[in-house]
Amino acid sequence: MGLGLGRGSGKSRIDAKGHKVQRIGPKHRYSGITWIDMRWERHVRWLVVDKFMTEKPQRVRKAVLPAAGLGTRFLPATKAQPKEMLAVVDKPLIQYVVEECVASGIENIIIVTGRGKNAIEDHFDSSPELENFLESKGKSDLAKLVRNIGNMVHFSYTRQKEPLGLGHAVLVARDLVGHEPFAVLLGDVIIPGARPATRQLVEVFEATGKGAITVEEVPRERTGLYGIVAVEPAEDSRWGKRLMKIRDLIEKPSPTEAPSNLAVTGRYLLPPEVFDCLERTKPGRGGEIQLTDALRLLAKESGLYAHVYDGKSYDAGDKLGFLKATVEIGLENQEFGGDFREYLRSLKL
Repeated sequence: MGLGLGRGSGKSRIDAKGHKVQRIGPKHRYSGITWIDMRWERHVRWLVVDKFMTEKPQRVRKAVLPAAGLGTRFLPATKAQPKEMLAVVDKPLIQYVVEECVASGIENIIIVTGRGKNAIEDHFDSSPELENFLESKGKSDLAKLVRNIGNMVHFSYTRQKEPLGLGHAVLVARDLVGHEPFAVLLGDVIIPGARPATRQLVEVFEATGKGAITVEEVPRERTGLYGIVAVEPAEDSRWGKRLMKIRDLIEKPSPTEAPSNLAVTGRYLLPPEVFDCLERTKPGRGGEIQLTDALRLLAKESGLYAHVYDGKSYDAGDKLGFLKATVEIGLENQEFGGDFREYLRSLKL
């Protein structure tokens, strides 16, 4: 980040105390610099500037939503429609994720699609014919609802031509992300709440400059279904025990091999350096590039945090989880949640 040192400024470095020091020659201008000390070393003048003033993390503006999977766990329902467009109560899965992005301050959503996924783009596009029809029938509230879907945020799309893993899907978005931090949200995980999980990760990154992923506790016997993190205390009192430093990530370990019961929950906040890690990640089984492997590199080289989400999540990635999400979100619906609750109570289970 520029310091306004003017033409002729000398080289800089970080000293032993973590301060940035700027070399200043006898003819260099430095009147516009905010500095805390001046020192001489071997006849060279140095200005001492606080490190945080020169390395403030970038604001998080973008999110990547991988949506190129084939949805085989939901066949035959996904034979002709994207899994991401399956409705949970009255909205498709992916709309819940987009709404979380918007509530977290994201301005640009990049959706990685594949063949047969045009319905996703159509859903977030404008629909003037439908809007006009609804207006003509006096249903202005529905017309406004449809209009708002396409106006929530700026959308960009790119294609993953082959299903080569989650890591590859993220790598496909590299040119659209550019050299800035970004969120990654998996479309089959719904995390509602007043303070979304993505918002909490953004706060961690913008305060620390380090990437972070959302984790939550799972029963030890279910660790084989998730990526599990090995962690140590983060020594940052702002988040207490909910923020930990990641030592390693293990994909779907058995209960006896799992280093913890903290499972990765489908929300990531990553620095642009992760793209270099993905480039160096060797394809595994089926030629797939796994995001977990790249995150292991990132944790070792740059540091990575695990943040325990304070709230509830729904894993709608399989049929049972999808049904649970539908029932629980349906019960919270203000329009018919009460009647639905009474109906469930009437069932002879």
